Amino acid sequence: MMHGMTRGQLNRMVFLENMLIGIGAIIVGIGLGIITGKLFLMIGSKMIGIDSLSFYLSLKALLLTICAFLILFFCISLFTTILLRVNKLIDLFQAGEKPKKEPKASVLLSLLAAVLLIASYYLAATTTMQNILIRILPVIGMTIVGTYFFYTQLSIFVIKIMQKNRFLFWRKTNIITISSLAYRLKDNARMFFMVTIVSTVAFCAVGTLASMNVMNKQFEEDYPAAISYTAMDNQPVQQQNLQEIKTELNKKGIPYTISTAVIKNVEVSSENTGYRYPIKDIDIISFSDYQNIAKSAGFDVPEKPLNGNEAMAMLSTHFQMEFKPVTYILKQDNIKLEAKKQSKNVAIPFRSGLIVSDELYQKLKPVKTNTYTGFFAKDFEKTAGIAKKLAPEGSSYASENHHYEIQVSGTMYINQMNMFKMMLFVALLIGAVFFIAAGSFLYFRLYADLEYDRRQYLTIKKVGLTDQELNKIVTRQLALLFFVPIVVAFVHSAFAFMALQSYYSLSIASEMIIVLVSFLIAQLIYFFLIRYRYLRNLKKSLI
Repeated sequence: MMHGMTRGQLNRMVFLENMLIGIGAIIVGIGLGIITGKLFLMIGSKMIGIDSLSFYLSLKALLLTICAFLILFFCISLFTTILLRVNKLIDLFQAGEKPKKEPKASVLLSLLAAVLLIASYYLAATTTMQNILIRILPVIGMTIVGTYFFYTQLSIFVIKIMQKNRFLFWRKTNIITISSLAYRLKDNARMFFMVTIVSTVAFCAVGTLASMNVMNKQFEEDYPAAISYTAMDNQPVQQQNLQEIKTELNKKGIPYTISTAVIKNVEVSSENTGYRYPIKDIDIISFSDYQNIAKSAGFDVPEKPLNGNEAMAMLSTHFQMEFKPVTYILKQDNIKLEAKKQSKNVAIPFRSGLIVSDELYQKLKPVKTNTYTGFFAKDFEKTAGIAKKLAPEGSSYASENHHYEIQVSGTMYINQMNMFKMMLFVALLIGAVFFIAAGSFLYFRLYADLEYDRRQYLTIKKVGLTDQELNKIVTRQLALLFFVPIVVAFVHSAFAFMALQSYYSLSIASEMIIVLVSFLIAQLIYFFLIRYRYLRNLKKSLI
């Protein structure tokens, strides 16, 4: 500018600098990606459990990546030039000499930050499966806005209160630590905000996929039989299919027991379920059959036997909505069935209906009957690949050509595990990218302030600051810089996981703790590494 550069020329120069950096990053990134692609696939195949993933370079994927990142860097370069402020030359010369303005905080905005965060945490903690989709966007919005004002206003407000506490503020080196902290928080508020949000996304991405491990634990409860077969008619092919299943189980040497249940489909004249569409018929099994299936699966059957016209809703899966009592009136003799409770165990996978007393069951006249046959085995995983002709993917439902339903637990479990491992691998990559990005924000911001810190500590050292005190002050400030955003991200993630828990009947606490502790350990390693390098560079400049 001293040599006559105009505002337009300056903007073009900054735009070109950013674009050159972006293009260089794309070329180097894609080049390293191609070189390390085979190693990446080898690691991925081990994690997923597949023998080998062949390397294939897709031209379409390559062009899509280049175009996407070119657009991204173009937008960044454009916004950089728009947001670039050019002050007067005298202001630029004196920028390093001017003292920083004292950080100030608005009481109103500080209060708003506290209210938004507390409200979002409350809504997340009280989320149910019914309202999670309604609450998710408002909670995310409130959390983001609350986090921004937490760093820019509330944190400064809290430090101001700490400074008024003489016992705390005037104690040893606290006066330096707390005073510097107020300026650091004000200067780094936006960076802390970005690190917190990015870290929260990383934790939630990995945590959400890690929680799917609970689905695998829940698999046995949702599919009590190793193989479930429901015949929709009494044609000879049904017996042939059952015999084929028995033959394959015997060939594999899998010991099994069989439990059957006759499902009666009866007509309903009216019902009071609150469903949008009326129900014309309903499936019913006897309590004895339900009890036999549950015992064969190894479940406890704490339910008391049903008497008279008592009924109980069949649990079809542990991922269904919250149960509400329902009343059915059958066309047969206007029999009134009140299902005031739900069975604790799944009897027939993904089949809703009622369980009634044996006495009432014998009286019912069905429109049609289906026969359920469950093959129960201890090691259901060994059934993988059985009945491929009947169900290539492990499950098949009734159609015009096949009047049967079948679920092979082993095949379905293996397919689900492969999908889970693939998704977890992708989530770990996303989490790693976001975590490294968050660490990069901290790293570069820290070294951007190195010159200012050098001048500050050099001045303090002249009045007697020892190396031990310097290490203590720097460690405290770095710890706050590194762990305040992470701790806030942990709190955000913890409440997000509380909302996620509404999807599962089993606890996901252990999976979530493992994810958060893993990230904490990674952050600790990163912190000690950066602390060592930063102290070494700082002490070199103080000599």
